Amino acid sequence: MEKPKTPTWLIPTGVTLIVLSLLGIGAYQAFQNPKPPRILDTFGNQQIDTVDASGKPVTITNIHRVPNFSFLDQDGNIVNQETVEGKTYVADFFFTTCESICPVMSKEIMKLCKVLKADSSVVFISHTVDPETDSVPRLKSYAMAHQANPRQWHFVTGSKKELYEMARTGYFVTATEGDGGPDDFVHTQNFVLVDKYKQIRGYYDGTDSLEMGKLLKDIELLKAEYAWKDSQASN
Repeated sequence: MEKPKTPTWLIPTGVTLIVLSLLGIGAYQAFQNPKPPRILDTFGNQQIDTVDASGKPVTITNIHRVPNFSFLDQDGNIVNQETVEGKTYVADFFFTTCESICPVMSKEIMKLCKVLKADSSVVFISHTVDPETDSVPRLKSYAMAHQANPRQWHFVTGSKKELYEMARTGYFVTATEGDGGPDDFVHTQNFVLVDKYKQIRGYYDGTDSLEMGKLLKDIELLKAEYAWKDSQASN
């Protein structure tokens, strides 16, 4: 009995073998250097039009990073860039006597803290916009009322000028102008996601539970991005 012939379309040609080899190499490289599912945008960068050495017009990107800061938290400890070194953190602005958006924002952070309780790589920094009222003892009472772990959630105070400067030019949470004087006031529900490189990676409405779900997902995306960058550096 004659043996059935293999259909010609199943017989690999030289071109097919090359394509299959390239696909195999690509799959291996992807396995060796997996990329995160999505890279989050960065915010606050500036496009600057200038000229190069030859006089040719060029556009350069000035990468924004959150500037250095130093405030006191609810335990009287200094909170600065060293506090968040190598960590992802979420910044927001509130005041303890607020009866509108701030209680909702604080409750949302409480929920996030519970979800991320075992994750020491993520911290929260809530900046008061009313430092004249929100002393360290007052922040301590507010923190205790919200069951805040002081290693995870810092309520900070400092000079009004410095706090407002951070809100406007450090985190860009408001477009209003001001000098941090007696008549100046900042009130915003924006949460700011900052990566371990001090770059802003997202803004979220702190009064919206759906936005908080997105924030949690974006924190996980950042972890995947860190792992990918670390793997690239080691190769």
